[in-house]
Amino acid sequence: MQNKYPNFLLVDHPLVKKDITILRDETTKPDTFREAVKRISTVLAVNISSDFLLSTFKVKTPLEQTKGFSLKQEIVLVPVLRAGLGMVSGFLAIIPDAKVGHIGLERNEKTLKPAEYYNKTPRNIDSSEVILLDPMLATGGSASSAISFLKKRGAKKIVFACLVAAPEGIKKLSADHPEIKIFSAALDRKLNNRGYILPGLGDAGDRTFGTL
Repeated sequence: MQNKYPNFLLVDHPLVKKDITILRDETTKPDTFREAVKRISTVLAVNISSDFLLSTFKVKTPLEQTKGFSLKQEIVLVPVLRAGLGMVSGFLAIIPDAKVGHIGLERNEKTLKPAEYYNKTPRNIDSSEVILLDPMLATGGSASSAISFLKKRGAKKIVFACLVAAPEGIKKLSADHPEIKIFSAALDRKLNNRGYILPGLGDAGDRTFGTL
């Protein structure tokens, strides 16, 4: 998959695999589910931020002056409501000064196509590093629509972060937005006839917020 779609990056880490297993387990309770999502999101944030550009400046230690570093561009996190909200705290733990926007998309369960119902993003999104957060990359329709919206708002640097990805979603996103990097904690087998990821972890939003 990574050879076929070079923009797809699987975060292959023992602790991530352990936490993905917690998410998959149907007996996992919402509080435990949320904590696992946060931990995985933290690891994703570390991997994504390795490409951030830096500015240098002089900083004075108690002993002498030395070179210091700061992020060159502002970071904007954009969770897709509502499931993406569960990933925000993990990213903020690594990037505490990031701004947070929101996009609301609903999937039509018959057509599987997304419909936008809410959006709010910072004004300076055009000069920021934007990280779109959505736990599941299934058909890719919602993620593609969200990225198109962000581009219309002026966003030029966008990466997509998810917990679980299906090959169908990677193919869709790569075709629609070939310049976008996709970071995922797991690569699953396929979608079922209802558009759910197999083996997957169920509905991430319902499991995060206990609304099953």
